[in-house]
Amino acid sequence: MEVSVSKILVIHGPNLNLLGQREKDIYGQTTLEEINDMLTKLACEHDVTLELLQSNHEGEIVDAIGAVKTNQISAILINPAAYTHTSVAIRDAIAAVDIPAIEVHLSNIYSREDFRHTSLIAPVCHGQISGFGVESYLLGLQATIHLIKQ
Repeated sequence: MEVSVSKILVIHGPNLNLLGQREKDIYGQTTLEEINDMLTKLACEHDVTLELLQSNHEGEIVDAIGAVKTNQISAILINPAAYTHTSVAIRDAIAAVDIPAIEVHLSNIYSREDFRHTSLIAPVCHGQISGFGVESYLLGLQATIHLIKQ
């Protein structure tokens, strides 16, 4: 009997490729590569594989979400970054694919500028984790794994 391994699409939105370099007082010193390494290690501990994507382009993110069924993705972990507050397209893509999604943010978006207090993505996700730095990603991955394994 073949064992099916769950696959999670991890999406890092715009400017997250600059982690460790930009606004360290807000986003910390950890690089995106280090975050991906931590996520991959955690995923391995739970017999889950990750498909990792960082994009500064909304359409590329929408295309990746739209391909989840073809790519046999079980769930999505997404940090939409600035697109959190602006992208109806990403919101609609997540709603259209009808698989579990968790939104994460390194910073607490609700303690920042007013325009960051509204997430267009959160209403189509199972939950949102923000404000815990890198731990937001790890908590988000744990929640995503829980959703697909329950």
